[in-house]
Amino acid sequence: MNAWEPIAVEDTPAAGAFGLRRAAADGQAPPTPLVFASPHSGRDYPDDMMAATTLDAQAIRRSEDAFVDDLVAGGPGLGAATLTARFARAYIDLNREAFELDPGMFEDELPEFARARTARVAAGLGAIARVVSEGQEIYARKLTFSEARARIEGAHRPYHAALERLIGEAHRAHGFAILIDWHSMPAAAARSGGRDRPCDFVLGDRFGAACAGLLTARVERELEALGYRVARNTPYAGGYTTEHYGRPGRRTHALQIEINRGLYLDEATLTPTAGFERLKGHLERLTGALAAADWSSLRA
Repeated sequence: MNAWEPIAVEDTPAAGAFGLRRAAADGQAPPTPLVFASPHSGRDYPDDMMAATTLDAQAIRRSEDAFVDDLVAGGPGLGAATLTARFARAYIDLNREAFELDPGMFEDELPEFARARTARVAAGLGAIARVVSEGQEIYARKLTFSEARARIEGAHRPYHAALERLIGEAHRAHGFAILIDWHSMPAAAARSGGRDRPCDFVLGDRFGAACAGLLTARVERELEALGYRVARNTPYAGGYTTEHYGRPGRRTHALQIEINRGLYLDEATLTPTAGFERLKGHLERLTGALAAADWSSLRA
C-alpha cells in the first residue's frame, strides 16, 4: 500500500477556523480523489457564546461529534486530504446552510434571504442551534443577527471555501472527487428503527442521490468485513454537506458516515474508551482500501 506524508497548510486568511491537512505538498496534485471532512468535531467554545449560555461546559458538549477528527487523523498519510472544524457545532453548525436560522432566537428581524422554515430549524438545530442534542436550551438571552453573521463569516464561509477547494483539486487531478463526511451518533440513535441490535455505522447517501451506489456498497462491504453492523440512510440519510456537494452527474460523490459513539466513547464523561484505538486502526484500514480501490468507472 502506498502512503503519503501529510503536509499541514494554512493557505487562507481565515485558516484558523479549521484544520486542513493535505496528502501532498502544496501545489502538487492530490494522490487520490478522497477528501475527508469532520464538521462537528470542533471543541472551541468562544467566550461570547459561553457568556450567553445557560449550560455548563459539559452539558453543551453533548452535541459534539467528540474525537471524530482524531479517529480520521490518519487520512492524509493514506492519501485523503482532511478538513476538520475548529469551532464547536453548538457555536456554528457547518453541516447546515449558512443562514439557516431560527427567527425566534434573535432580538432583531432576520433578512429575507435567511432560511427560517426548514425541518432542521424547527427542531432547534439550524446553523446556530437553539438546543443541544438532549433538547436543553442553549441561550439565556436573544442573540443579534450581527452575532450570527460574525459566526458565519468567521467560520462557516472559510470552512466551506476550503472544502470546495479540496474537492476541486481532487476533481481536476482525477476527473472526479469522493467526499466522506464523518460524524458520530449517540448509541441510543443506533438502536432506532426497530433494530434488534444497534448498528455500528450508518451510511447516508441521500437514498442514492449523493453518490454512486458502488461507493456506498464498497464502504459497506469493507466495514462488514471488519465485523461491523452497517445500516443505510436510517436514521441519518445525510445533511447539508452531503446534499450540497453530492453531485454524481458532475462526478462529485459525497457519502456521510455516522459512527456509533458506543464503539469508542464514554458518553457520560465524553472521554475515549479502550475501543478508541481499535476503531481508529479499523478506519485507517478502511481508508487504505478506499485509497487503493479502482474508481475509474466514476469518471464516466
